[in-house]
Amino acid sequence: MCMKKIFIFMFILPMLAAAQTAIKADVVYTATGPALRNGIILINNGKIEKVGTDIKIPDGYRLLEAQAVTPGLIDARSVVGLSGALNISTDQDQVERSSPLQPDLRATDAYNPDEKLVEYVRSWGVTTLHTGHGMGPLISGQTMVAKTKPGTTDSVVMVPEAMLAMTVGEGVSGFSSPGTRAKQMAMLRTELLKAQAHAKKMADKDPAKRPAPDLKMDMLAKLLNGSIKGMIYANKTNDIMNAIRLSREFGFKLVLEGAAEAYRLMEEIKAAKAEVILHATMARNGDDMVNMTRESAALLTAAGIPVSIETGYEAYVPKTRVLLHEAAQAMVHGLDYETAIKTITIHPAKLLGIDGRVGSITEGKDADLVLYNGDPFEYLTKVCFVLIEGQVVSRGCGQ
Repeated sequence: MCMKKIFIFMFILPMLAAAQTAIKADVVYTATGPALRNGIILINNGKIEKVGTDIKIPDGYRLLEAQAVTPGLIDARSVVGLSGALNISTDQDQVERSSPLQPDLRATDAYNPDEKLVEYVRSWGVTTLHTGHGMGPLISGQTMVAKTKPGTTDSVVMVPEAMLAMTVGEGVSGFSSPGTRAKQMAMLRTELLKAQAHAKKMADKDPAKRPAPDLKMDMLAKLLNGSIKGMIYANKTNDIMNAIRLSREFGFKLVLEGAAEAYRLMEEIKAAKAEVILHATMARNGDDMVNMTRESAALLTAAGIPVSIETGYEAYVPKTRVLLHEAAQAMVHGLDYETAIKTITIHPAKLLGIDGRVGSITEGKDADLVLYNGDPFEYLTKVCFVLIEGQVVSRGCGQ
């Protein structure tokens, strides 16, 4: 009996120690307020208990120290977890090319939380991913939001149905039809008109008159009634305007992804109340992104349009980018420092509707934090600790 008690005590003690943690840092970037010099963060049971500069650390709290701390980074758009590091058919589930219209595909059915790319982005401070089906089809499928902590899909998912991923313009590929932009928009409008009729029938007071469940139409109906947002990958001016016209016609919430030429349409984007997930700052100037500028984040921010930066999708290994570096480049090209941090923390948190839990270092939120041994935007700085819900999930700096 005595040995049993000792075993239980030895098992529980490390868990209790991990549940209560104090972090001291030269600077804490909260993402919603001014940076705190000589900041202290207390963590209790996976939540941020206190944050400030004049806080006494209680006895029994594990202490971690760093030169800088930011909230856990949030990748506003990725295919990580569906797309794998090996770049072979068995780990590439991000695009299904059997049909150009597939709103019924669920990201949760394809997501692999054990994928090495999830571990890789976590080591660079990404604690939350907005991931899902990639560009190519007109409607490629649903997206999801997940923590990058180890576990099963069900245990890491925050939002199983986040947005409906769509593509217009040159990004649509792999199908004999549509072959032109006009056909793209005609096909999308036709499908949404069907969804309107389906939703009307489903609302019939007589259950006998309601149609049978239809995975495609039911998901499009959610788009039309505002349950989910429509995320449309569009880069050229005419493609962005096509996306805006489509959202205006059918009344759905629009998120522009990529948006390489958004700087040309800032007033139109504001009038449409569209949100923007901006392409990776260091993306290549080619194809439908030939007119992109690395100043886009700064230009849109100055115009009053909040920007979230994505890593997006790369066709080659390792299939993703370092989100921290993309935000740093936006800062180099005109975006102020604090806003650059917001583009990969609180802005995507608000965009995804998860800012009640993550996105800033605020009391009561999940203790998702990144600890650095220098300026987060300095190229030689290393990520020393990554915490998700108070647990250390990644170590660097020789820790």
